[in-house]
Amino acid sequence: MAQEDRDNSPKSKTKPGLLLGAIAVGLVLILGFYLVRSLERLSRQMARVSQQTEQLNRRVEGAEHQSQSLAQEASQAAANAQAAAQQRDQAKESEAASAAEAQSALQAAAAAQQQANQAEQKAEEYRKQRDEQLQSAQQALGMIAETHRTTLGLVMTLGEKSIRFDFDKSDIKPQYRDILNRIAGILLTLNGYSIYVFGYTDDVGTQDYNLKLSSRRAQAVRDSLVQAGIDASLISTKGYGKSDPRMKGDAPQARAANRRVEIGIVDSTLLFGDRSVIQK
Repeated sequence: MAQEDRDNSPKSKTKPGLLLGAIAVGLVLILGFYLVRSLERLSRQMARVSQQTEQLNRRVEGAEHQSQSLAQEASQAAANAQAAAQQRDQAKESEAASAAEAQSALQAAAAAQQQANQAEQKAEEYRKQRDEQLQSAQQALGMIAETHRTTLGLVMTLGEKSIRFDFDKSDIKPQYRDILNRIAGILLTLNGYSIYVFGYTDDVGTQDYNLKLSSRRAQAVRDSLVQAGIDASLISTKGYGKSDPRMKGDAPQARAANRRVEIGIVDSTLLFGDRSVIQK
């Protein structure tokens, strides 16, 4: 009985309670420790996740920025490609236009060359006809008086062997009218020629007087040719006095040879107004 009382006493009952409390406290402490450790690990994991998330965000921002840059570059490249395509198309159009212009220019040049060839051919035919006319006229006139070819036409010399002019005279004697009529008849067969008549004197007298005398001699020959049927508008006259003598000296024969008239026959397209048309 006494033993049972000791076992049922409050002190004996307290020991198991304390033990259980200690165990409970220990468990709480252990659980708290593990909980704290778990929270720390979780906090560290959260920090790492947060850091990773931040890094990922930065990468995403960088990727977005790079994507925008690439998009801008792609847009610029597309714009450049479009501009290049336009330039290429314009270049092709310009090339086509240039080719068309070049073709037109070639055709125009070919047409011009053909016209030039035709003109040259006609000019050659014209020169040939003119040359044949002059040859025929030279032969016919050469039977009347001394006649020779020059670069520009023909020259007849009406001197002591065909028409004689007396000293200090400009009139044409009747016996020489037939010679001038024959000359006029030959000249009438020529078309497109101008006629130049130049008078000369011997060395007797002053230059001024001889210029006037030589002019009267040239005018006398002109008048005779006009009377024979030559158009007066085709004939020009000029006196050269005692210049350019055919024979030098003061002998009677030389002076007779220098009292003369020269007739130049020149193509009308060669518009000369002085003695250069009949230079030897």
